[in-house]
Amino acid sequence: MPEDWFAGPVAERYDATIGEWGDPAVVGAAVDFLAELAGGRGALELGIGTGRIALPLAARGVRVHGIDLSPDMVAQLRAKPGGQEIPVTIGDFATAKANAPFSLVYLVFNTINNLTAQDAQVACFENAAAHLEPGGCFVVEVGVPGLRSLPPGATLRAFDVSDTHIGVDEYDVANQGLVSHHLTLVEGEWVRLSIPFRSVWPSELDLMARIAGMRRRERWSDWNREPFTSESTRHVSVWEKA
Repeated sequence: MPEDWFAGPVAERYDATIGEWGDPAVVGAAVDFLAELAGGRGALELGIGTGRIALPLAARGVRVHGIDLSPDMVAQLRAKPGGQEIPVTIGDFATAKANAPFSLVYLVFNTINNLTAQDAQVACFENAAAHLEPGGCFVVEVGVPGLRSLPPGATLRAFDVSDTHIGVDEYDVANQGLVSHHLTLVEGEWVRLSIPFRSVWPSELDLMARIAGMRRRERWSDWNREPFTSESTRHVSVWEKA
């Protein structure tokens, strides 16, 4: 079983540390996109966490189920209005099972990167496909690896510097490894958290989808369907089960 990096105080502070990703406009755009694909039927969120997306999606009439590795993150979901009504399987979302089939499986906010081996990411695509009905869609929101911002020979890139948070990404270019280091000011003390990830290229995800019996349907730079270009820093990709 992978390590749970979101236990205890990390889960308790999670919603307060996600910045713009908790903005109602950002959440609303994602929910609009996903609700349209779900078509009022069932959806499975891999890495459901505290319910940032799942709760408003369920409020739109979509039957949402979740899979998450962290019981503490799910406890935060349960404490919110409507959180008790969403069924959640505790386990590794690359392999854990829910009551299939679903019309939509989705994985947002770079969570595919929490799987730190390519085999695990491939298994995640296969698991998503296994939960989809024919014609159903798998959606992934993830950043494009930020290697263009690294000077030659550099491995560190600061992505956030404020009075209460310092974030630095440490790249292992050869292995597509990435450790995200966070220093957060909590009650007057700086708390450090370092989480390992595996960055992944859009074309690599397309190949994983093909291995799992899916084909790419669309790719955008954000939930508002802005075109994906060479300058895009992230993407929302949709694959359809054949």
